[in-house]
Amino acid sequence: MSLWWTQLTLVMAGGALGAAGRFLLGGWAVRHLGNGLPWGTLAANLLGSLLAGFLLVWLEGRGPAGLLWRAFLMVGMVGALTTWSALLVELYLLQRTPGMASALGYLALTLLGGVAALLIGIQIARALGHGGA
Repeated sequence: MSLWWTQLTLVMAGGALGAAGRFLLGGWAVRHLGNGLPWGTLAANLLGSLLAGFLLVWLEGRGPAGLLWRAFLMVGMVGALTTWSALLVELYLLQRTPGMASALGYLALTLLGGVAALLIGIQIARALGHGGA
């Protein structure tokens, strides 16, 4: 199998796991936190940002294997776990129901939390001895 097909297969496998994780996380959030805000989408995006930061550092310098891990973990799993298109739909719905303030607050929480989670993931990876300075 060529490298391209191997990567595509890994992206699809990772995507299936990420999508399943997103589905399970969303269901858990509704059951435990209610549906006042789309907590499952927020959690998926923050977790995905954390994982992206960690993996960004962890995969550096892994050579050819890093390319395959990136396809599986970053493009596939984290790509399917995070739900930016769902975020946009939910923002639209939030501004219609609770109001624009809720939508803007949720957007700010998602974006700032996502950046913070990414940076924390980078620091965790570096603290574990992965990656450069």
